[in-house]
Amino acid sequence: MRDLLVLWDVDYTLLNAAGLGNRLYQAVFKDMFGRDLAAVAPKAGRTDRAILLDTLALAGVSEPRAHIDEFLALLGRQAAAVDGSARGEVRALPGATAAIAALADAGFRQSVLTGNIRPLAALKLAAAGLGEHLDLDVGAYGDVHEIRAELVPVARQAAREAYGADFSGLSTVLVGDTPLDVAAALASGARAVGVATGSFSAAELAAAGAHAVLPRLTDTSLVLAAVTGGGVRVRGGGFRGW
Repeated sequence: MRDLLVLWDVDYTLLNAAGLGNRLYQAVFKDMFGRDLAAVAPKAGRTDRAILLDTLALAGVSEPRAHIDEFLALLGRQAAAVDGSARGEVRALPGATAAIAALADAGFRQSVLTGNIRPLAALKLAAAGLGEHLDLDVGAYGDVHEIRAELVPVARQAAREAYGADFSGLSTVLVGDTPLDVAAALASGARAVGVATGSFSAAELAAAGAHAVLPRLTDTSLVLAAVTGGGVRVRGGGFRGW
């Protein structure tokens, strides 16, 4: 079996964090600027760096780029300090645990490619019970760049160094719930698997160019087929036969 690196999106692909990230944004903003944060910029498929730049601009903060690194550092500290009661709000989406385990049983390397900074991603995954089989050291996170596609070579390089294998082209698979996840895969020559568990439909993910689209992660045989390229895509974004 060929070397395969599967990079999971986190929010609304593997889990629902019940607004935890927004609450941490608000806490950090108040600490830094002494006032409440009225609104958070659109988040779906974007990195924390991009979201926060727009959020600070919306809040009327002058020169947002001058504050972004401090904000990200404080966000990481806030995530590390979250207590057990907040962790209890995070839940794995149906099928996520079994899907990750099935890919591990198949011998594939797995990590995350997420808009979250690493401490926030680690917090959410641990709270949802999804840490097993995911090598977070070879993941790529939302503090790296504003453009999600720029995270892909970061993960590939880390995986190459860790495992001594080449994950170029379709040997890297991105699994996510937004067209921006799909775009990041296509821009880097990776395989794109869309999962319609967020705010975008299977049709929208297919229209974005995903190689495969799943309605959810509950059928592990379909997950394996989508990730490996086996199977036949059928109307509605599902799979049959492989």
